[in-house]
Amino acid sequence: QFVLMSATLGDVSMFEKDLTRRTGRPTSVVRSATRPVPLSYEYRFTPITETLTELLDTRQSPVYIVHFTQAAAVERAQSLMSINMCTKEEKEKIADMIGGFRFTTKFGQNLSRYVRHGIGVHHAGMLPKYRRLVEKLAQAGLLKVICGTDTLGVGVNVPIRTVLFTALTKYDGTRVRTLRAREFHQIAGRAGRAGFDTAGFVVAQAPEHVIENEKAVKKAGDDPKKKRKVVRKKAPEGFVAWSETTFDKLITSEPEPLTSRFRVTHTMLLAVIARPGNAFEAMR
Repeated sequence: QFVLMSATLGDVSMFEKDLTRRTGRPTSVVRSATRPVPLSYEYRFTPITETLTELLDTRQSPVYIVHFTQAAAVERAQSLMSINMCTKEEKEKIADMIGGFRFTTKFGQNLSRYVRHGIGVHHAGMLPKYRRLVEKLAQAGLLKVICGTDTLGVGVNVPIRTVLFTALTKYDGTRVRTLRAREFHQIAGRAGRAGFDTAGFVVAQAPEHVIENEKAVKKAGDDPKKKRKVVRKKAPEGFVAWSETTFDKLITSEPEPLTSRFRVTHTMLLAVIARPGNAFEAMR
């Protein structure tokens, strides 16, 4: 018997039919879009440090800041060291939980500074012991901010109240593209965990050059002459843009169906034929 579960898979009719065919037993699909913890969404035109400070002041932490490169996540953690995240008592609790943990690498020494300040880093390139430490501190509610990639969006149960997207585009190994709805919902769904929160928050930052342009226009005020003199910053060359419309579309879009990439190769076919048993049945 199988119990297959997913919150972001989209149309599962293919799995329903295939399981029934393979097992000879009826497959029941239970569909529900109701979240036990409701999410609220916001698109921000403020610099990320200002956005984060407001989230901390309004008790919307812990905040998971989503980046799409490991280097960007680490750089962000370093840049946030100037913000006072924790009280003295909270820092003492962090130190007690760290205890005799050994930070044995250069990255580990930097991570030690970050976590003692209430800032975690989480990505697939870290040593497992460092990831486990960040997860342990997060589960204890001692980290105010976690800077990471979408790895925390998969298979790790930590209390995150707010997910903050630094971008709505990612490099997929071939090109920079807009996030798919399934990717967006997978990450955004980490906000507001059942049993931890009564509400979750999803925030997306506008592109940096757009934020700077908005700031310049506001500074000019209502003076038409000053507004005309505003020199708007251009997007970097090759920049793939996103906007509030992109954000709204991702929120309302249904997750895309999962498409199989499985391919039968000659080598695979020969290996199956060489095995004992019915090769045809094995490949069905």
